[in-house]
Amino acid sequence: MRWRVLIAFALIACAAFAALLWYNHRVKGEVQSQLYIPKRARITPEIELLRQYIRIDTTNPPGRELAGAQFLDGILKKNGIRAEIIESAPGRASIYARIRGRTPGEGLLLLHHIDVVPAPPQGWTRPPFAADIAFNQLWGRGSLDMKGIAIPQLEAFIDVARSGRTPERDIILLGVADEETGGKLGMQWLLEHRPDLFDGIRYVLNEGGITETRQERLTYFGVEIGTKMLVKVRLRAPTRERMQQVRIALEPFITPSDPDRVLPEVREFFHDIAPHRIQQRQYLEDVTRTIAADKFWLLERGYKELMQNVVWPGRVDSDRRGATMEVALFNLPDQDPDARIAWLRDVVSAHGATIEEVLAKNGPAPLTSLHTPLFHLIEREVHREYGDVTVGPEILAGWANDSRFLRAKG
Repeated sequence: MRWRVLIAFALIACAAFAALLWYNHRVKGEVQSQLYIPKRARITPEIELLRQYIRIDTTNPPGRELAGAQFLDGILKKNGIRAEIIESAPGRASIYARIRGRTPGEGLLLLHHIDVVPAPPQGWTRPPFAADIAFNQLWGRGSLDMKGIAIPQLEAFIDVARSGRTPERDIILLGVADEETGGKLGMQWLLEHRPDLFDGIRYVLNEGGITETRQERLTYFGVEIGTKMLVKVRLRAPTRERMQQVRIALEPFITPSDPDRVLPEVREFFHDIAPHRIQQRQYLEDVTRTIAADKFWLLERGYKELMQNVVWPGRVDSDRRGATMEVALFNLPDQDPDARIAWLRDVVSAHGATIEEVLAKNGPAPLTSLHTPLFHLIEREVHREYGDVTVGPEILAGWANDSRFLRAKG
């Protein structure tokens, strides 16, 4: 009997050792797949052009986009393309150019923002506006967000203009100011004061989307179709104690236990990414079934928030008049912001607080449909370039860009 126990123990130990070896091999492979190994690459004229653009400091605030707009205008002029620089305020400039197509309507807008967020030098190992190249990487503020997209858009626009062929539809190039601080002097200003710029536009290519890789192989090509919408307010209460009560009253809405609603595009997004999520796959592939089975709570927070309106109360600050607190409402894309503000007013009024000021109000901006000729074209081009890669939507819970203003216009 004893020898059987010893054999069984030995078999279990061998199985455990084999499992450990397999796990270590897998983890090592995943870690190695994320290692960056510089490879030889040619510094093309387009990269040099990007370096020149990055070296133009368009930090916002304070916002100095005019120099960036003039840089782009000079390149367009050299290629025989007339552009218009539009200033919403001194130094706050956007640039616009259009190639007319044979047929009006259904035009394509190539959109980017000229401004960049601040880059304090103490947080950088290289000067943020030097555009240095080291280890086969380009270092500079704006290289990703989003001058690195602007230059390919510019080059494509110039290629069409110089080809001598009239496109079927209009193609528009637009570089805007002030995206990084809300767009009041950029996209919002242009829509209000220069709506003619957007005549005949149906499709927009802008920043956004996420691509996923494993072992240097593209596995998911995510095309952003929308984001949640932000509303931010400042509350006022007569005392700090009252404001603390307000904060406690809002805490259940930071992480609600149930979904508000599931938008069709969100359901499609979860289904498309499910095969690429090991732990969450069974809950994402059919989120309607997950909710019906009372398993919503098993979803990771980021996924749950795409089906919820959530609240983020800030810190309580005291002053001579009592206390204040900023509150952020992250609303579903199609949510009426005024309805959410009214809801918040009712909640806080029960504790003696009021909404002192609405600091930001966005939305509604319904999600973009995947079932369009442009999305199918993107899908075909990705497959042609990268092979059998999943092309699907991407929806972000805590970040938005200028596309929200255009989605609101349809």
